[in-house]
Amino acid sequence: MSSQSAKERPESLQFPFLDDEDTISTLKESKTFFILRGLPGSGKSTLAQAIQDRYKDACKVISVDNYKITPAIRSSIPEEYSKVDEDLVDYCKRDISIIVLDDTHHERERLDQIFDIADKYRYKVIFAEPKTPWRMDCSQLKEKNQWKLSAEDLKKMKPSLEKEFLPMYFGWFLSKRSSENLRKVGQLFLDELGSLKAFKKESKYFAFAIEDPKVKVDLTSYFVKRPPGVLHCTTKFTEFGKAPGAEEYAQQEAVKASYGKGFTLSISALFITTKTVGARVELNEQQLLLWPGDVDKLLSTDNLPKGSRAHITLGCANGVEAVQTGLDLLEFVKLEKAGNKGEEVGEIGGGKLQYFDNGMWMLVLSKKIDVRAIFSGYYGKGKLVPTQSTNKRGSAFSSCTII
Repeated sequence: MSSQSAKERPESLQFPFLDDEDTISTLKESKTFFILRGLPGSGKSTLAQAIQDRYKDACKVISVDNYKITPAIRSSIPEEYSKVDEDLVDYCKRDISIIVLDDTHHERERLDQIFDIADKYRYKVIFAEPKTPWRMDCSQLKEKNQWKLSAEDLKKMKPSLEKEFLPMYFGWFLSKRSSENLRKVGQLFLDELGSLKAFKKESKYFAFAIEDPKVKVDLTSYFVKRPPGVLHCTTKFTEFGKAPGAEEYAQQEAVKASYGKGFTLSISALFITTKTVGARVELNEQQLLLWPGDVDKLLSTDNLPKGSRAHITLGCANGVEAVQTGLDLLEFVKLEKAGNKGEEVGEIGGGKLQYFDNGMWMLVLSKKIDVRAIFSGYYGKGKLVPTQSTNKRGSAFSSCTII
């Protein structure tokens, strides 16, 4: 238990990741950067200590104050940050579950450096800002900050911290344990499908055209790319605030209340097309509150149930972008709505396999898979990375390199 209960903790320190037991247990089986953001003296170090107290040995705090880097508006990132990153990477290599970065984080260039490290070591990112009443009051902060910065110095940094930093997209980011389990299920699906006689008959859609019963279709090598970072189910593409409706989505009460909170998602099916392989996510009423109302359609005239596009991308064929996975799933949903349930081929891997023609296959699971996830944002560059592992002992999926 925490050294302070939620009732005892001041309102400025009430966050899901400190108070909600489901969230805490999910974070303990995840890898997460907490990026604390705010003006000097606003209460970041107090928040960092509260996270440290809550997660104890599973948590490491990197406070830039200890590296003697003075917060300021500057033309370039100080060289001293190389030592910060050296220590950060060391913690990442040790798979520390919770890494807290205590700094003002008012510079985009510096944040981009952190996002690159998060991507490389597969950490999800949660921004957290102190809720103290004085957090933007420069006259009070000048008395509270340890650097003895003047109110004028603080005012120079304030504009870059007043606006919320929006991600490339919001979504549910799976815990490390759930990701590994889903990857194993995905690998088994591809292996079984690639060995199936009925699939081989239709393998021409995948540029294989193999019917020899002794030859297995290597689908793992076919889906050569995956999105960067952590396995996730995207809700809203916001493009760092530039996408239509981004600001409105971020300001919704449900979104603000759910940010940094734990959820359990239900996987009802796995599917592949000639372009993508993915997992179908079935959203409950609470999760649908976070789902945008304009994404479940291929054509403006489509009228599909809300949440139809909810999915987790497991891999993409060469030259295909990850956004295609959701579009592929909508094609399945449109066929289902039109009464086409696919041709039932048989049972494999704990479910019923259905074929919809044109290289579209879906495995409807007899028992849904629950995965634990945190609702947050992805802040990196978003470029697809290879699925193939450099570790030759395992496949791309089993060595946790495909998403």
